[in-house]
Amino acid sequence: MNWLRKRPGRFLLLAITVLLTCTIAEIGGRSRWLGAYENAYYDLWHQLSGVRAAPEHGLIVTIDNQTLIEYKDEPMVFWGPHFARAVENLRRAGARVIGIDFMFTVSIESWLSRLDTPGSDLSRTYDIPFREQLNRGDVVLIATAAVDEEGKNDILMPIPDYLYSLRNGSADIGLSNLYMDDDGVIRRFVPRLIDDGSGEMKGFGLILAAVMAIKAAESSEAVARIEQFLRSNTPFPIGFAGHPGTFPRISFHRLLEPGAENDPEIQKIISGKTVIISAEYAGTNDIHLTPYVPKIVTRGKSLMSGAEIHANIVETLLTGNFPRPIPLPLRLFWLIAVTGAGVILFFRVRALQGLLLLLFLMILSGAASFLMFTQNQILPVLNLQAALGLSYIAVLGLRLTSEEKRRSRMEMAIRPYVSDAVVDQVIARDRMPDLGGESMRVTVLFSDIRGFTTISEQLRAHEVVEMLNQYYTRVCEPILNRGGMVDKFIGDAVMALFGAPLPLPDHQERAVAAAWEMTKIAQDFNGWLQERFSDRNLPEFRIGVGLHSGEVVIGNIGSSRRMEYTAIGDTVNVASRLESLCKKFGWTIVASSAVADLAGSGVRIGKREKVTPTGRQGEIEVVEILGIDRKEDEAKKEGG
Repeated sequence: MNWLRKRPGRFLLLAITVLLTCTIAEIGGRSRWLGAYENAYYDLWHQLSGVRAAPEHGLIVTIDNQTLIEYKDEPMVFWGPHFARAVENLRRAGARVIGIDFMFTVSIESWLSRLDTPGSDLSRTYDIPFREQLNRGDVVLIATAAVDEEGKNDILMPIPDYLYSLRNGSADIGLSNLYMDDDGVIRRFVPRLIDDGSGEMKGFGLILAAVMAIKAAESSEAVARIEQFLRSNTPFPIGFAGHPGTFPRISFHRLLEPGAENDPEIQKIISGKTVIISAEYAGTNDIHLTPYVPKIVTRGKSLMSGAEIHANIVETLLTGNFPRPIPLPLRLFWLIAVTGAGVILFFRVRALQGLLLLLFLMILSGAASFLMFTQNQILPVLNLQAALGLSYIAVLGLRLTSEEKRRSRMEMAIRPYVSDAVVDQVIARDRMPDLGGESMRVTVLFSDIRGFTTISEQLRAHEVVEMLNQYYTRVCEPILNRGGMVDKFIGDAVMALFGAPLPLPDHQERAVAAAWEMTKIAQDFNGWLQERFSDRNLPEFRIGVGLHSGEVVIGNIGSSRRMEYTAIGDTVNVASRLESLCKKFGWTIVASSAVADLAGSGVRIGKREKVTPTGRQGEIEVVEILGIDRKEDEAKKEGG
């Protein structure tokens, strides 16, 4: 855009556009309504990434459909011995930490004690094996925060027999509740969950990770990281290892098979791991939306079990691999730099090209955000896309306003000199003429009235004006009809240009055709003049026409108070000198060979002479134009 390159305030305008759009986009990006769409990108990056890292620390022992089938005759309240055996086998297979994601709100012992069954010790001894396993340590149970009818939080804890059996008591209990964003998707976790003034409890995953880090001698970094998390209650992004099903699983019933603890395959999977025992059979309610599934899709196979989410939290805390926001200064630099580049490019291309460029930059910004996500860096994309979109609209508005002003100025500058059709063509062009001046190749036409002094001496002043107005009205028609521009009237002379402001490849032909028709108009006008002033004995009305082609500089020329769109240069001077030769040679139309050679086959040429125009060095060849073939002339009229 010329106006952007030339106006002194172009950089200030660009800077204001960039800063304003970036500010609006940044404010919008921090709002809830744009944040929801940013989350959609965040979720998409997870889905495109697939499995981001093979789990190193987690394993899920799943109470699946096959387990229920194997023990279909035993209600789960009687499964205390099974849990005890499973925990013991896990220890023997090398598990470091065992979390049981199962809410023990009742046991068979408590029910039997209520029934007060005589002659039975089961109400005191049935769960001893399980309580013994809990007491050996490195086992974490869950509690659940629930909301009562009055909206108050209440913590549902394991039954006292199990709670008191834990080696560290309540310190070995973690809340199973998960942190959900406003759209119900679990993307983050909160290390500490607070219970309305009754104390605070840590999350199930955090306690598992803490125990695991303490037991692993090489995990001092993990211990420090977990302590850092505990100093803040800000939600942290979960570093999901992959889509649902990424974590390895072993069926609960397989773990209970004889000799399972000595099975090399089981030992290889379990050894050194944090193991979570959880119910994942059909119909369980412990399934959740994660970034790997859009909220509108709720098919069970696309949801993630609570146990696997806790396993991902453990993996996040132990490895330290989770998406981190880009530092604010770097993010703002990226936002301003890309938006600034976009604004510059939007100014330099057409509107449709700018729209395609906008689409490309949006795709590029998304690709950059995804690439950074693969490196565990969160680079917001929606605020940048919003800034680019706003910038495009702002630039489009500025360009339309500027173009409208330029078009208005151009129309005002050229409309007095050209036909309405030419004005429309000039305005409709992609490239507007430069009013500040540009070089163009044109044909210049000069024409004046022979014997004008004699005629004007015999007429009154107002009659001279009447005659000139009548003549100019007629003689300008062939110029305008053939796409020419009536540059100016100089006394009794007319100056016209062909090839400006609209470039014409055949400007020589058009100029010659217009000149020839002007001579015929002059003949007809002689009749009007003799009739209008029949008592004045006026001489015959005749004109002379000079034509020359070459380079001119055309633009708005004049003072700050008086400007006109005109042409200057040697070509103009030569055309004027050739017109003055009409009287010397007795020719009606004098054209340079630069015009005659390209005027078309229908032009009839008369005499040729070589002349040296006044004020110019070197000879040029001039020819007499005697007429134009009628067929060629009509074709040229239709083409004009």
